[in-house]
Amino acid sequence: MTFVLLLLVNVAVGNIGINFIRNNQGVNDGIFIIKQSVTFGPFQQHLLSWEGLFWFIMLSIDAAIVWWRLVRIYKRIEIGRIIEELHYISAGHYDHRIPFHLSGDNQRVVTSVNGLVDNVIKSLEDERKIEKSKDDLVTSVSHDLRTPLTSIIGYLGLVKNKQYNSEEDLQKFVNVAYDKSEQMKKLVDQLFEYTKANNLVDRKLEIDAININQLLAQLEISFELEAKKKDISVKVEPLKENLIMHTSAELIGRVFNNLITNAIAYGEGASKIVLSARPKGQMVEFRVANDGKPIAKEVVNKIFDRFYREENSRNTNTGGSGLGLAIVHEIINNQGGSIRVESNEKITEFIFTLPINQTKKS
Repeated sequence: MTFVLLLLVNVAVGNIGINFIRNNQGVNDGIFIIKQSVTFGPFQQHLLSWEGLFWFIMLSIDAAIVWWRLVRIYKRIEIGRIIEELHYISAGHYDHRIPFHLSGDNQRVVTSVNGLVDNVIKSLEDERKIEKSKDDLVTSVSHDLRTPLTSIIGYLGLVKNKQYNSEEDLQKFVNVAYDKSEQMKKLVDQLFEYTKANNLVDRKLEIDAININQLLAQLEISFELEAKKKDISVKVEPLKENLIMHTSAELIGRVFNNLITNAIAYGEGASKIVLSARPKGQMVEFRVANDGKPIAKEVVNKIFDRFYREENSRNTNTGGSGLGLAIVHEIINNQGGSIRVESNEKITEFIFTLPINQTKKS
């Protein structure tokens, strides 16, 4: 169609142009001058006539128009290929990406489409993880609440039906029900604490000036009696020079409380817990270490997961909920720090960092 139109235009314009030139002597003289200045070929030949110059110009215009049309057709073909690939992906082939490389703006479209598909896949995977996390949360909470609740109902049922032989039995049943109630309350409190830690991003923090050496000394005193019950001593390795850090006293207290309590409860065979700190650039690195039984490598990788516990820790003696370390992980991450565990036959260390100067908002 383009060639037919060009042919008709050339014939029409040619007839009009040639008649105009023939009837205008000034135009003829101008064309003669142009003709003498235009050469072509290896022998620098001149155009033989002004008609040749006219048709040379017309053919150049025709070539430019044809090239422009071919480029547009090629671009349209590229867009068609992109649309075909999009239809294929939208049919459910989300692992497919547009494989070919184009030029110019069309390549930007290809890159954007592939990036969009990658983001959609990542969003779907994140959504599945969130759904699984919710299911795990419900399962874990149900398990941890049902066990003490069953005991409470059982023992209170015995009391209600007066199925006890003495006041001593009655007191025993009531004590067990009370202990199980305390266990449930502890779990609910930790769930609430975990939720608060998870929402720190939207919470303005009260920043306090904390002397690190004084903090460690205070922790040593606070946990001395509790640790002594298990024949464990709490020791501090202070900084050589006092260092003031600006952070939330409430949050750092919760971190140390959970880590030290965890070390006392699960540091089997430990004789000491060592608290230490050292500056590390714009961060402070803290360590809570104990010389108890090492943590298995497969456990280290999961230890900060919500509700994760070793099977032998699911007992009434420790009363672990599996939330303490998850709370620690959330608090530290939300304040721009990091935490890791190193454990061997000699020592188990929880190592975490926090900024020396914490901003008002985590």
